[in-house]
Amino acid sequence: MFRRTSILDGIDVGVLQLRLAALQQAYLDLMAGAKVVTASYTQGDGARAVTYTQANIADLTQAILGLQTQIDRLSGAQCINRRAPLRPLF
Repeated sequence: MFRRTSILDGIDVGVLQLRLAALQQAYLDLMAGAKVVTASYTQGDGARAVTYTQANIADLTQAILGLQTQIDRLSGAQCINRRAPLRPLF
């Protein structure tokens, strides 16, 4: 049985990378002082747009991190931020 690990499972890596670029640009625009940023992209069933404001920059950050994680998983990248297990000293 196949276990899904992300809501992004099944999306092509190329599509994920394009969306990641759009979200990262939106993040940079917000950080540069823009009040409202819209990230738009086209899917097979039509165009989509998401608008972000300074108030929900945390949501934008989480979307970027989620896409990066899924791209890394699909690309077979090694997890370099994983901490080693703690070993108590006696």
